[in-house]
Amino acid sequence: MPIDCGFTKEDKWFRYRAAAIIVENGCVLFAGNANENYFYSIGGGVHMGETAEDAVIREVYEETGVRYDIDRLAVIHENFFREDAGMLKGLDCHEISFYFLMKPRGTQELNSNSYTCGVKETMHWIPVEDLGKYRAYPSFLKDYLSREHSGMEHIVTDERQG
Repeated sequence: MPIDCGFTKEDKWFRYRAAAIIVENGCVLFAGNANENYFYSIGGGVHMGETAEDAVIREVYEETGVRYDIDRLAVIHENFFREDAGMLKGLDCHEISFYFLMKPRGTQELNSNSYTCGVKETMHWIPVEDLGKYRAYPSFLKDYLSREHSGMEHIVTDERQG
């Protein structure tokens, strides 16, 4: 069984993650599940010995049932947060994510049959212009998708509660 690059020690949790930014017809793809009260980006933990590129292609396929190609590495995201519910409840979390912009396919059709921690995931195409109306993570995507980019960006967010 593959091992994710991450660990928990005492009340600290760390993970190295590869994630996708998938935009089709003015909408960006997020996942959700019945255990969480927010949407989250497509992606997951990079396995030991796996490249971030291989991880994002694997994760996108596992979650959407569709093979997307990578356009480019878009963002390296350092994220600090605390969870008030779910499997990370009470943990001080630090996640490093490589966000890859995926090449559009021209369709929002998916073949998803994904589960996370035994719970069915649902896929959601959210209009980019409406992202502010949703609790969706990473929070930087609303601003990021509203402007032009050249090259790769490094973004740090700290969403730990007081």
